[in-house]
Amino acid sequence: MKNFSWKKIVPHVIAIVVFLVVALIYCRPAMEGQVLQQTDVIHWRGMAQDAISYKEQHGHLPLWNTHLFSGMPNYQVDQESTSYLPDFTSWISLGLPKPISFFFVACVSFYILSLAFGLDVIIAILASLAFAYATYDPVIIIAGHESKMNALAYAPGLFAGIYMIYKKKYLLGLVITMIFSTLEITAGHYQITYYMFLIVGIMTLYYIYVWVKNKEFKHLVLALVLAGFGTAVGLGNIAKSLMTTAEYAKYTMRGGKTVTTTENGKSETTKTSGLDLDYAFSYSLGKGEGLVLMMPNAYGGSSIETFDEDSHLASALSDLGANPQIASQVPKYWGGINPSTAGPPYSGALICFLAVIGLAVLNKESDKWWMFASIIFGLILSFGSYLPGINGLLFKVLPMYNKFRAPSMALVIPQFVLPLMAGVTLQKIFYAVGEQEYLNKNFKKILYAAGGLFAIALLVYVFNDFTSPMDEQLKSAFGGADKASPLINGIIKDRKGMFASGLGHALLFGLIALGGIFLYVRKIAKPAVIIAVFLVINMIDLLRIDSKYLNSENFVENSDLQSQAFSATPAEQQVLLDKSPHYRVLNLVGGNPFNDAVTSYYFRSIGGYHPAKLRIYQDVIENQFSKPSGGLNMAVLNMLDTKYILTQDQQAAANPQQQGGQGVVQQNPEALGAAWFVKNIQYVNSSADALNALGTFDPKTTAIIENSNKANAASPNYDSTATIQLDKYDNDTIRYTTNAKSNQFAVMSEVYYPAGWNAYIDGKETNYVSANYVLRGINVPAGKHTVEFKFEPKSAIVGQKVIYASNAIFYIVLVLSIVGLVKKRKSEVA
Repeated sequence: MKNFSWKKIVPHVIAIVVFLVVALIYCRPAMEGQVLQQTDVIHWRGMAQDAISYKEQHGHLPLWNTHLFSGMPNYQVDQESTSYLPDFTSWISLGLPKPISFFFVACVSFYILSLAFGLDVIIAILASLAFAYATYDPVIIIAGHESKMNALAYAPGLFAGIYMIYKKKYLLGLVITMIFSTLEITAGHYQITYYMFLIVGIMTLYYIYVWVKNKEFKHLVLALVLAGFGTAVGLGNIAKSLMTTAEYAKYTMRGGKTVTTTENGKSETTKTSGLDLDYAFSYSLGKGEGLVLMMPNAYGGSSIETFDEDSHLASALSDLGANPQIASQVPKYWGGINPSTAGPPYSGALICFLAVIGLAVLNKESDKWWMFASIIFGLILSFGSYLPGINGLLFKVLPMYNKFRAPSMALVIPQFVLPLMAGVTLQKIFYAVGEQEYLNKNFKKILYAAGGLFAIALLVYVFNDFTSPMDEQLKSAFGGADKASPLINGIIKDRKGMFASGLGHALLFGLIALGGIFLYVRKIAKPAVIIAVFLVINMIDLLRIDSKYLNSENFVENSDLQSQAFSATPAEQQVLLDKSPHYRVLNLVGGNPFNDAVTSYYFRSIGGYHPAKLRIYQDVIENQFSKPSGGLNMAVLNMLDTKYILTQDQQAAANPQQQGGQGVVQQNPEALGAAWFVKNIQYVNSSADALNALGTFDPKTTAIIENSNKANAASPNYDSTATIQLDKYDNDTIRYTTNAKSNQFAVMSEVYYPAGWNAYIDGKETNYVSANYVLRGINVPAGKHTVEFKFEPKSAIVGQKVIYASNAIFYIVLVLSIVGLVKKRKSEVA
C-alpha cells in the first residue's frame, strides 16, 4: 500500500462523475419517475404478460407462452435461471433508472476500453462520450430496443478484456473478459454481439500476423487460449439462454425453410438454411449512405421528418394546383432503407475526421490497420442488397451470418471503432514523444487525410442522381412519371440542399479538427485545452442531433403508459367475460394481427409479435392467411380453436382514415376446442403436401399426416361416443381424460414443437406426431386414459447445469487471478 496514491484514483472518479452528470442532464425526466414511450417495450410487455401472470401464481416463469402465435417457447420472450454470480449489471449501472443507465454504462464500458489502449483520461472521456451518445443509441432506445442497447454498451468492456490479453496483461484481461462476456451474452441481442466478434476477429487476424512475424509463438497460443477461455466462461454463465435459443433457432424462420410458397399460392418442398436472402437484406443502406456517420441529415434524417411549406416540393405542388401542405406528408428520408428508418447512425463529424487523420499520423505497426479494415468491412456489410455481389457471398460463407437481417445495423461496427481510433489518434498527436516536431514538418499529411474524406463526400454529391425508390409513390399518386416530373425535380432540389448542408457541416468540423491540431503543432495552445474544446464541441453537436429523436417530450408518467397501451376496449372486455380454459382470439381491428403484441396481453392470440416465429407457423400465415386472393382459411382458424374474432365496426370500416375503431366481437361456433377425435387420416408425401392440404380439408373429421409419421399415426376405428376432455391447461403441462370403445386418433389444438414437449399416456412416455402441419396428433388406445403433455426441454435442464459449472470456474479463476495480480504487484514494489 506504500505506493498507493489517491491522486491516481481522482481522475477516474472525475470521469465517472462526468458520465453521470451528462446522462442525468440529458435524461432528466427519468429522475422524476417518468418513463419513455417505447414501442418495442410495449410489445414486450404484451408478449410477456402471460408469463408474468404465471409467475405471480407459481413463483417462477413458465417455459412455454400460450399467448403468442397459438403457443411458442417463453424463453424467447423472458427467461430466468439460477446463477451465483454477483449482479454485475446493477454494479456497473449504479442502479440508475432507464435510459440514464444505458448511456452511463456505455460510457463506463468504453472508458475501460480507452484505458486498455493507454489513452489519457481526458481523451478517454471524449471517446467514451462520443461512443455512448452516437445518434444510433438514442434512436434505438426510444424504439424500445433495450437488449440491443445493452449489447452495444457492454461490447467495449469485453473487447477491452481480450485486448489486454493480447497485450500480455493476462490476468486482468482474463477477469474483465469473463465479466463482460457474461454481461454481453446476458443482454440477449446476438446480432450486435456477432458484429462485436467480427471486430475481434479482424483484430485477432492482425495480431496473429504480428506475433508470427515476431516469432512470439508462445504468446500467440497463450493469448488465444486465454481469450477463448474467458469468453467461454462468460458463455457458460448464460448457457441456459444460449442453448435454448440455439435449439429454438432450428425450428424458426432463421433456421431455414422446408417448404416455399409459389406465386399461385401453392407450397413446394425445398431445403434452405438461415433466412431468405431478400428478407435478410431488407433494411440495407444505399451505397453512399454510410456518409451519415458524419453528415446526419444528408439523407433526410428519419422517415418521420417531412418537408415544410418552404421546400421546393411544396412550391412544385403549388404550381400544379395541389395543396402545398401535402409536402408535410412526404418523408425527407431518401436513403436505401425500406420501408422506413427511425434516425441516422451519426457518430460525429469531428470524430470521423480525427479517426481518418489517424491514417496519416499513426505508425504502420499500430492498431490503425485492423481498425480501418473494421470500418470498411462494417460499411460493406451495411450496404446489403445494394452491394449484392460481395454481400451475397458473405451471406453464404460467413459463419452464422445468414441467421441475421437488417444489414444497416452493421454500422455499429464503425460506431464502435471510430471513437476508439479518434482517441488513439489524439493520444499519438498530443502525447507521443517527438510527435509535435514531426507533425510540424509533415502537417500536409494530415491535410491530405482530412481532405480525402471530404473529397469522398463531395464526389458522392457530384455523381449522385438524388432519386429514391420512394419516388415511385409520388409518380403513382400524381398520375405517372410525366405529370409528377415537376414534383420529382422539386424533391431532388430539396435533397441536394440537404446533402449540401451536410457537406457544410462536415467541412466545419473538419476545419475544427485541423485547427486544433495546427494550434498545438505551432505551440499556440496546450493539449488539454484543445482536447477539452474538442470534447465540448463534439458533445454539443451530438446532443443537438440526439435531441431530435430522444427528448423530454418522449417521457410520460409510468401509469399513463400502461393504461394507454393496454386499456381493454369494450369488445375485448366482452371476450374477457369468457373464463373457459381454452380458446384463442384473432384480432383484425388494429391491422396486421401477426405484428401485434397488445392482443397477447389479455388473450391466447392467433397472432402476436416476435422477430423469430416458428417456421411452421410462419408457413401457415403465408400459405393460408396471406394469399393474393385474400381471406382467411376458416378451417385453419377452427382447428386453432379461434372462438372469437375481433373485427372493425361498421363506422370504422366505412372510414379508412379512422384507426381501427373500437371493434366488434364475432363468435365462431365452429371452433373445435382444445382437442378432438377424427374419423379419418389423410396421409401425404411431404410437408409441402400437408401445407397445401390445409386449404381443402375438414379438420373436424380429418387429420393430415405425413407418410414419414405413419407408424405413429394409425387410422382410427372411429367411435362416435368417444370423449376427450381437457382437465388441466397450464403453460408447461396439459392434461386430458379420454374414454373410447376403440383405438382413436386425437388432434390437440396446440402448436407442434418436438424440442421439449413430451407426451405421456397414463404416465408412460409415448410418441406423438405433427398433425395438420402445425398441430399435435397422438394415438389413443381404447378405454379410459389420462393423456398428458409436458414441456421438458433438455436444453434448459442441461443449460442450468452448465451455469452452475461455469459459476464455479469463474470464482476459481477470479481468486487465482487476484492472487496472481497481488503477487505481481508485490514483486514490482520489491
